[in-house]
Order: sequence, then structure tokens, then C-alpha cells
Amino acid sequence: MCRTLSTFPTTCLERAKEFKTRLGIFLHKSDLGSDNGNNYKFEWSNKHCKQSRNLSEDVLGWRESFDLLLSSKNGVAAFHAFLKTEFSEENLEFWLACEEFKNIRSATKLASRAHRIFEEFIRSEAPKEVNIDHETRELTRTNLQAATAKCFDVAQGKTRTLMEKDSYPRFLKSPAYQDLASQASATDASPSNCSLAEPLHT
Repeated sequence: MCRTLSTFPTTCLERAKEFKTRLGIFLHKSDLGSDNGNNYKFEWSNKHCKQSRNLSEDVLGWRESFDLLLSSKNGVAAFHAFLKTEFSEENLEFWLACEEFKNIRSATKLASRAHRIFEEFIRSEAPKEVNIDHETRELTRTNLQAATAKCFDVAQGKTRTLMEKDSYPRFLKSPAYQDLASQASATDASPSNCSLAEPLHT
């Protein structure tokens, strides 16, 4: 039996449903697709309260460091949805594209993908142009002449720094995340013998 909390649902099932609803604030428009079919959408494991606590620990970890946020697939999905509300999701999408790019082993595919990333995110007036200085843009353009897995490192690093210093603090201070973290804390504090009767669906 879950203990009663004055400001949150009194059963595990209701609490988990409320938790999922709050996450939906971030995630209902989140749609990060990639060329290899990956989706950066929130992954739910909520058949048992133990799994819900793992999820809440993940959510609470996002405020510990930007690295923890980026290392969490759920954190990436939530952060992306938040960035979309600020019309700045291109920075995260570029960072993710670079991470995937580094895993390409074929030299032909590497060169092709490098040019696609440049055209989408780096060149002036690109569809999803990221906020980098002219010198970095030109350095990246030069790197494409002999593309390697590191040709976007400087641009990716500057974009990451911008997100960490600018967007990430606003994400943590947003009412939606503050509300979500409160619910996560409540879920994390629930007794270990509490279990959900069924999985939840949207």
C-alpha cells in the first residue's frame, strides 16, 4: 500500500498515471527521428513501482549535470520537447547528429553524411542553422574537404556549451520540469512493495 501524500494521488496506479501526464507536457510533440531509424522518444517501463522509481531517479538525475541529461534517452526526449517550445531544438538535433556521425565506419557514408549535416545545420541560412561563429563555420567547411569522424568536433562542442549555459538552466527552472521533479520525488519515496496492476497507455 502506498502512503498517502496530500498533494499527490494516493495509489501507485494513480501516481504513475499522473507522473506520465506531467511528462506528456514535454513529450507530446517530441519527435526526434534519425536516418538509421532511431527515435528519441520517452520510454516507459511502468508495470511495477520499482521500474517507476528507476524512471523517477532518471528524471531527478537530469538536474545533477548536463552530462546525465544527455546520457539519458528519456532526458534527451524531454529536453528536445522543451527546446521546441523555445524554437531552438536545432542545437540538440545537431549535437545528436554529430554523435551518430562519429559511429559511421564507411568512408563513403561518412563523407556523404558530413555534407548532409553541413547543409542542414552549418551553412548560412541552413534549414536548421545552429548558432556558431563565422570562424567555426568556415573551419567546419574546410574539414569537409577530407571528412573524418572529428570534422564537426569544434562546432559540436560550441553548440553543447551554448545549450549547457543557456537552455539547460532554463529547462531546469521551467514550471513543467519543476512540477515533474516534484512528482518524481514522490514516486521515488513510495514503498518498495508497491506495484502497478497493469501497464499504462496514452
